[in-house]
Amino acid sequence: MNFDSCKKLKLKFSTLALLLLIFQSNIVSAQDEITIDDYNNAVGFMYENYNNKKAFNLKITPNWFPDSTGVWFINHSLDNKKYLKITFPNQVQSDLFDHQKLSKLLSDSSGVDVKANDLPISKITYKNAKEFVITVKNKTYILNIDEYTLSTPKEDLKTNEGEKPSPDNKWIAYTKDYNLYIKSTESKEIKQLSTKGVKGYEYASWYGWGDIIEGENGVRPDRFGVEWSENSEWISANICDMRSAQKMYLLDHSVDTLYRARLLSYYRGSPGDTTMVYLEPVFFNAGSGKEIKVGLPKSTHINSINVTWSKTPGKVFLYRMSRGFQNIYIYSFDLNTESLDTLYSETSETNIDNFDYKFAEKSNLMFFLSEKSGWRQLYSLDLKTKKEKSITNGAFYINSIERIDEEAQKIFFKASGKEEGRNPYYQHLYSVSFNGKNLKLLTPENLSHDISFAPNGDYFIDNYSTVNIPTTTVLRKTTTGEILMKLGHADISLLNGWSPPEIFTAIARDQKTTIYGAIWKPANFDSSKRYPVIEMSYTGPHTQVFPTDFSRAFGLQSYAELGFVVVVVDGLGSSGRSKEFHNYSYKNLGGGLEDHVIAIKQLGEKYSWIDTGRVGIFGHSAGGYDAGRAVLAYPDFYKVAVASAANHDHRMEKAWWPEMYMGWPVDSAYHLQSNITMAGNLKGKLLLVHGGIDENVNPSATYKLAEALIKADKQFDMLILPGQRHGFTGQHNKYFTKLRWNYFVKHLRGVEPIWDFKWE
Repeated sequence: MNFDSCKKLKLKFSTLALLLLIFQSNIVSAQDEITIDDYNNAVGFMYENYNNKKAFNLKITPNWFPDSTGVWFINHSLDNKKYLKITFPNQVQSDLFDHQKLSKLLSDSSGVDVKANDLPISKITYKNAKEFVITVKNKTYILNIDEYTLSTPKEDLKTNEGEKPSPDNKWIAYTKDYNLYIKSTESKEIKQLSTKGVKGYEYASWYGWGDIIEGENGVRPDRFGVEWSENSEWISANICDMRSAQKMYLLDHSVDTLYRARLLSYYRGSPGDTTMVYLEPVFFNAGSGKEIKVGLPKSTHINSINVTWSKTPGKVFLYRMSRGFQNIYIYSFDLNTESLDTLYSETSETNIDNFDYKFAEKSNLMFFLSEKSGWRQLYSLDLKTKKEKSITNGAFYINSIERIDEEAQKIFFKASGKEEGRNPYYQHLYSVSFNGKNLKLLTPENLSHDISFAPNGDYFIDNYSTVNIPTTTVLRKTTTGEILMKLGHADISLLNGWSPPEIFTAIARDQKTTIYGAIWKPANFDSSKRYPVIEMSYTGPHTQVFPTDFSRAFGLQSYAELGFVVVVVDGLGSSGRSKEFHNYSYKNLGGGLEDHVIAIKQLGEKYSWIDTGRVGIFGHSAGGYDAGRAVLAYPDFYKVAVASAANHDHRMEKAWWPEMYMGWPVDSAYHLQSNITMAGNLKGKLLLVHGGIDENVNPSATYKLAEALIKADKQFDMLILPGQRHGFTGQHNKYFTKLRWNYFVKHLRGVEPIWDFKWE
């Protein structure tokens, strides 16, 4: 080949390479372009814009008549909101009331045209078969459905919030100068029951997480609380002891009329603190005035003693957790003899996170749920002999005791993971006899079941679905689970082009455990493109994020509409599986993220349209800790994070959460699990967000992480919402949502975001 030929061939290759480069550039530009339509689509999947506007009956809420003669519910469609009822025992469905007549009544009474297909009722309370109490535009009426009249209800005699009448209405309990008194409703006689109460050591009081005090010497909100025994003989109360409790502080800059910040404070103990609020149970005999204390170890407000009145007069049951949540005790206490008897105790090397119990005293039994076998199972305890019996056994998880029927000697409970080959998070309803026999599955459909029982237990309403199978709502017979009638079905016909999220599985870091997650894709998904990934995280560990029902199919679609695939996954350490699975997070709250990284990488290997080189993450509260942890512990994998209202260092959190999951007393694990100690690892983009007056997760840890990032010379972004608490609301929440969307659009998708768009 001569020189000219080589020159011509080289020119052809150069031209071809240039054309290919231009072609590829056009593909990238087209793929990375974002439009106002993308934002409009995202806004369309905000809850207020799709629920009962584009999607209907995602979950039908039953409202049982208190006398169990029927149930009412609302059936939604595009142009109609229908109030319906089912009456028993013949299961007859009809309108709850005449919609046309009621619309006329409301129109006449308000002078405003009220549509029969969109009645503006915000609340309905069943009074009797002929009358309902309804609330319409903040006005309350009694609706008589025989005569179709509206009347104004008589004002009930208002009970002072600082008073509690006895069941026989002969005495009223109240406090004065931090002591407990009772006064006779007949003779007006007053008895002072306690005498040692002073400010900071207060009888018949309680402590609330949000007891905000204004100013350095401000007053804590009034907190009054007593419980009478059923026979009106005894009073149960707590002594609230704040004498050694320390405060945390907030500055509120959000009051428009103030030009100095308001100083807010509240009592809050951190892990390991002894300077906390303490609660001590105390009892009084209304007749003699005698004060009785139990004599158990002093308890902080995070592990206070729970009191349950027995059906036997003069007797109570007490539930106590040790500090660190590794021991629980259940006692019976005889108020007449002041004798304390231990009925049951349990110990764990890690923690006891979700112990639950219910009494069936007619049968002399207590039923409880415990993980001591390695799985959360159902047990009974004979209250007389203290003999324990295992009611269920197996490698599955019992979620809740739904109902105890002492007449039929049956327990109804919800469990997940029992049916072979099914998703371990789908909940089903079962019944079992008190003796552990006759275990029966009452909801056989291979979906997750949301249950609501009639007050008398004869029927239950079942909303069953998965995240990608629309909800069906049915009425079932309790004894058999037989479907008696259908109430409704989710309608998504207006969501043209939308596909529900896909369920996926992955193998955890132990290389044997199957973990579960879900993926949301854009409505205009194109498998030939590569999409960046956003993960929403909340590792719990008291809960899980896997979406089990159809009402949760839309919550993350907004992010997908902006050009991402969105992922949630539950790794080792979250709840709802075995105790071993759950224990992985103990003293290791940040460790579960490793499974998230593994799962996303496995998805990237499976799907060419997932770009694991561009992964972002966001979360709120404990999820905010996850998001911050992700970009610090895995800086080469997670490139962008938005961490809101996060507890970045568990030593600065309220004592309950860390002591349950990080252990007590405080040890080196707290240091190792702190995001603040890892600030120097940051490589990607991080947005820290916090409410300025968040008393749940104090913003101090976010400030401390910011300080650590500055000292490490790391670039980051920060937003403080001055007047917001732990949950952002109103315009502030919209502003934050917009900022979070655009943070990912700019830094993960790599395109210039749009700020001005409408929320409707």
